[in-house]
Amino acid sequence: MNTPRPARRADRRADRRRTGTVLAAACALLAAGCGSGGPADGTADATTSSRPHLELVNCGQPVVLDAVPERVVLLKSAAVPYLHELGVMDRVVARAGQYPREYYDARTLSELDAVPLLTDRTDTSGHLQISREVVLAQRPDLVLGEVDNLDRSSLAASGIALLEEPALCETGAADPGFEDVYEQVELYGRVFGREERAAEVAAGLRERVEAVRERVAAAGAPVRTAAVLYPTVGGGVTYAYGAGSTATPQLEAAGLRNVFADVDQRVFEVTREELLARDPEVLVLLHGDGEPGPVLEAVTGLPGAEGMRAVREGNVLVQLFNFTEPATPLAVTGLERVADAFGPGAPAAVAP
Repeated sequence: MNTPRPARRADRRADRRRTGTVLAAACALLAAGCGSGGPADGTADATTSSRPHLELVNCGQPVVLDAVPERVVLLKSAAVPYLHELGVMDRVVARAGQYPREYYDARTLSELDAVPLLTDRTDTSGHLQISREVVLAQRPDLVLGEVDNLDRSSLAASGIALLEEPALCETGAADPGFEDVYEQVELYGRVFGREERAAEVAAGLRERVEAVRERVAAAGAPVRTAAVLYPTVGGGVTYAYGAGSTATPQLEAAGLRNVFADVDQRVFEVTREELLARDPEVLVLLHGDGEPGPVLEAVTGLPGAEGMRAVREGNVLVQLFNFTEPATPLAVTGLERVADAFGPGAPAAVAP
């Protein structure tokens, strides 16, 4: 199987950094003219009051913020770690969707509990169901997270900006990886006028990722194969994560190789036969909520699964979805969990 070419990935990263530098400079001119550590102490950076206008591109669409957001509505949980680390959770006036408590430390949970929950109702595929009227009633100046029945254009018609995590855009993030996490921290820093704090958070996250990489490199252990799956509990489709997902760089940083890294998609349906043929030595199983046992059974109960090396040797880790996808600070925690489970010095079997 073909694996991603490191040189090509590095070149694309360099191009993105150069592009980011140019865009940052442009935004600065526009403004002039017109785990984890604890949260910030709540003191805004000096740029908060001097940044009346900010132009961004999100999911390929222009986004204009005329002022620092004061009334934020969350329709997905992915932004929570960023807002907590930047010390701006007090700007969130309402939230909708599911926020598994296992993701957060006590301080973040306290902040979340203070935010009214509009609804956590989802359809059979796990997509949030919420009306436009319910969101508009909160008088938001920024919505974080796009849902099927409340998209960017419908909010823009009411003068409300929307930002989505790049990995969750329809086109996905180009060449996803941990650089996306650092860049997104800095983007939120510009949005909320917390540039200095954002730089500190990004540096801390980078140190954590590099610490895992250095530990793996120092061990010099052989690279094992792995797959990241999202099984359907109770029977049904099994999804696998390919080159277009955060799963691939997460596995690479932990010293593993994604057996589906040759598939140029973020997520796709995978048959039992294909999974057995690729025979990964390690499995990471993702789920949205609930107990891990049924998630494990959804894969280990497949006909012939006992012949798969990961199942036979018990090298299976079940973890909540946001510990892998999308690229947020939670994915850094997820990396540490995967490395602790399967990296140098890890126990031989970790399946529950």
